[in-house]
Amino acid sequence: MPKRVKYTLEIEVKSSPNILFNYLHSPSGLAEWFCEDVDVHSGIYVFKWDGADQSAELVKSQNNKVVRYRWQDGPEDEYFEMEISIDDLTNDVALIITDFCDEGDEASSSQLWEAQVQQLKMAIGS
Repeated sequence: MPKRVKYTLEIEVKSSPNILFNYLHSPSGLAEWFCEDVDVHSGIYVFKWDGADQSAELVKSQNNKVVRYRWQDGPEDEYFEMEISIDDLTNDVALIITDFCDEGDEASSSQLWEAQVQQLKMAIGS
């Protein structure tokens, strides 16, 4: 079984933290860039892609700052997190994504996230 590794990427997003957070946390916001549709029941987010469903638990949420989800069929100690960072000097807003992948797949996993965030930027007009 391949070793799993944690990786992080930071992508600048021209948006207010308030608007950006809505796209990271609300089902309607997530459905605009992350997946085709989302249902939420008791803190469990069911993400839908091409007829397949994947469930994740919202394990951390801090308004306008960070959301962390854990795939229900994934390892207990893995998650994916989207954190909103604001530069103290320039007030630039960045999205810091933390996720896990098989060792050696960091580049392709990062590219997938970057493509998703491009969809996010188009959705918010960034």
